Amino acid sequence: MNAETSVHKAAPRPRHWRRELVELAALFTAVAVADAVANTVAHGPGGPELLITSAVLLAATAGFHVWWSRRHGHAPPPLDTGSGADTGTGADTGAAAEPVAREHGGGTVLWRMRTTVRDEPGSLAALCGALARHRVDILSLQTHPLAEGTVDEFSLRAPASLEASALTRAVAAAGGSGTWIERADAHDLVDPPARILHLATRTALDPAELPLALRELLGRCAIRSLPAGKAAQGAEGIHDGEGGPGTVLRLHTPEGDVVTAERAYLPFTPTEFARARALLALDARLGPRLPGGAEVYTLPRGEAVTVERAGQGDLDEARELHARCSPATLARRYHGPVRDADRYLAHLLSPRHGRTLAARTASGRLVALGHLLWDGEETELALLVEDAWQRKGVGSRLLERLVAMATEAEADSVYAVTQASNTGMVAAMRGLGLPLDYQIEEGTLVITARLAGYVPDAVRYERARGSVGERRGNA
Repeated sequence: MNAETSVHKAAPRPRHWRRELVELAALFTAVAVADAVANTVAHGPGGPELLITSAVLLAATAGFHVWWSRRHGHAPPPLDTGSGADTGTGADTGAAAEPVAREHGGGTVLWRMRTTVRDEPGSLAALCGALARHRVDILSLQTHPLAEGTVDEFSLRAPASLEASALTRAVAAAGGSGTWIERADAHDLVDPPARILHLATRTALDPAELPLALRELLGRCAIRSLPAGKAAQGAEGIHDGEGGPGTVLRLHTPEGDVVTAERAYLPFTPTEFARARALLALDARLGPRLPGGAEVYTLPRGEAVTVERAGQGDLDEARELHARCSPATLARRYHGPVRDADRYLAHLLSPRHGRTLAARTASGRLVALGHLLWDGEETELALLVEDAWQRKGVGSRLLERLVAMATEAEADSVYAVTQASNTGMVAAMRGLGLPLDYQIEEGTLVITARLAGYVPDAVRYERARGSVGERRGNA
């Protein structure tokens, strides 16, 4: 039973002892009259025949009444619309429902919207009323208090015929300012606390997830991590950027690094700053860690290599790998003076900048490194393979796993920067079977692969997952 039906249901009247006494007296009177009539009829001439005839007529009348009631059902009483409680106009219910049916029949779309309202009683109610008049359904609402005013963030379902510009004008007329709106999807309907807990879990399991978690937490933005010494000086908090006032968020790490988030035109709020800072504090509290597990690949020539995650605990082994590589190999990888190659390793192995994979032989010797680096809103690939293990398929296996990880991170594309003469890297990129774009400037080749529809190849090569236990030097 709905609320509207219950409104029309009559409330039970309280019973009284005098009414029950009257009903009892009426019952005794009826029995006495019926007994007197029956005695008179039964003892009179033709009495029994008259009683039988009356019983037959009564049964026939009752049967006819039942048939008539089933054939012509009673119509329910009309709903009372005089109050106009939920319509605001007191208009006829059928007429009001007709446009709604047409709009839902034409489809609906999801929107994410932010707007700033005055911190006054009734300001949010006025905004909600404006949305209701345009048949817009509010699916979720978050509030971000400011020093003056409040930023309200909505998930909306609106008729497909309602354009974003019309929705923005309606919000402005209701007192909203600085309105930002974009199309949304079903992922935006996840409960915010549940989404934040999910991001915290991802960060706890893998520190390289921190930049991705921040990007998902803060929306579409560029996340950068600058190492200590190279980071621009500045206090934590919300700062002005090229996109406008308050479009840069700056956070400090315990190591002295600076993590920045920047997005165009949409200022950060103190609530978002607090959430990002809490996520960064969780990562710092858990300390260095790497997800366990490894993948064993059998190369075309029969050699087996184990591919697993690497971190800053592998710094010494990575330097030994550098020492075994030729100057030409290091130059193709780092595009700069060979003597500076070791200086890049601490940055590359840090999970704040991306993910690193290490390829090891059966004896545990490190022979190759592959890096997936978060570069703002883009993702870079880089490979270094020891000379003795080149042209054996190690780079291709690392590249395949790195691209699979980028796909899991929902990257749209990946790019690699190398020399135009590096035919091995070009061949490995082509082996992915992805659409590639090439850009050459002064001997430097940038290869961009678009990841739409990419499915990692798990058939051509034998792959056995196994645990490698605790990594050396890593908690």
